[in-house]
Amino acid sequence: MNATLPKTRRGAIAATSPAAARGSVASACPIIGVSVSFRPVSSPILSNDPMIARSRDSSKRIRNEGAFSMAMTKSGRRRRNKPVFLYGPVPSRRLGYSLGVDIVPLKTCSMDCVYCQLGSNPVTTVRKKGYAPIKAVVSQIRTVLESGRRIDVITFSGSGEPTLHAGIGRMIRDIKTMTDLPVVVLTNSSSLTTDGGRKKILGADIVVPSLDAATEAVFKNINRPAAGLTAAKIIRGLVKFRAAYQGQIWLEIMLVKGVNDSPAHLKKLKEAVARIRPDKIQLNTVVRPPAEKSARPLGRRELERIRLLFGAAAEIIAHFRKKERDTAAVDIEDAVRAMVGRRPVTSRDISLSLGVSGGVVRRTLRRLLDKGAVRASAHRGSTYYERR
Repeated sequence: MNATLPKTRRGAIAATSPAAARGSVASACPIIGVSVSFRPVSSPILSNDPMIARSRDSSKRIRNEGAFSMAMTKSGRRRRNKPVFLYGPVPSRRLGYSLGVDIVPLKTCSMDCVYCQLGSNPVTTVRKKGYAPIKAVVSQIRTVLESGRRIDVITFSGSGEPTLHAGIGRMIRDIKTMTDLPVVVLTNSSSLTTDGGRKKILGADIVVPSLDAATEAVFKNINRPAAGLTAAKIIRGLVKFRAAYQGQIWLEIMLVKGVNDSPAHLKKLKEAVARIRPDKIQLNTVVRPPAEKSARPLGRRELERIRLLFGAAAEIIAHFRKKERDTAAVDIEDAVRAMVGRRPVTSRDISLSLGVSGGVVRRTLRRLLDKGAVRASAHRGSTYYERR
């Protein structure tokens, strides 16, 4: 567990077994690690990929029914398994073992950031809807808490902007009635521009908002926001949120070479950060395959120079390759090992659950196959991986 997490928030689910924060997974939750995706029933599909396809009339990503998997009953009839809105717990350098909560469809976001590891989707939105059913999400969280898995935090993240779910505030409140574990919200800060958006996540223990730009030109270049969003609104929203919020704010800045790393822009970013007064400033760069090939990373020395500029509260959270291994390979290997140890999974399951590209997942699986740590088997046209 990360030593910087609030120690007073540690604990197991209320009124349940003391083993709720440790031990092996229980049979009650055999499919944790696959998050749900959505698509309109009438959407025409051009791809055989069960998770992502494209419509016939645009390049827009379609939300397919990957987690609505089909099973055969004893009578031979097919039935739908319930959608799963959780993934992990997966190891995180920042948070320890994080149980991810994925409550919006794939790439449902208010921004189309050039560095996004989930790929580009030019259809942005600021509209809030009740995407995942609140009761189902909370029930699944309860089941995992009772399973005995090691969980250090519960994190709203996943494959889109979680604050676009109209019911995130209620979910946070319901989780708080079940457990003392810290609740974390990762957000691009767009919902913090409104009073209602800020109020909904006041119950979280840690909020990790993003701020990549301090000027409108840079904001449009790097974040490609939905209509109506501006850098000035984002900064004002963060300042107001800090004034009302009693928890920890870990402000993340994603730095893209040649886009938001000029001395002049960094000076403006520093001024904005001083107004926001976060508990931490977390500097990141493009270390996973981005939506746009033009999005390039900064080097370690460049990040270190910027860290010194932002002062004592700043830290570098980007991790670089060592000895020709993939970025963050150790963390990803551990997460993949954990997933295949629970049940057979496909590479697509792993990619969606961990939020990493298919290429990174395939390279990780090849390493584990070479080590003899996993084995592959074919079933109905798909390749499944499981612990050897």
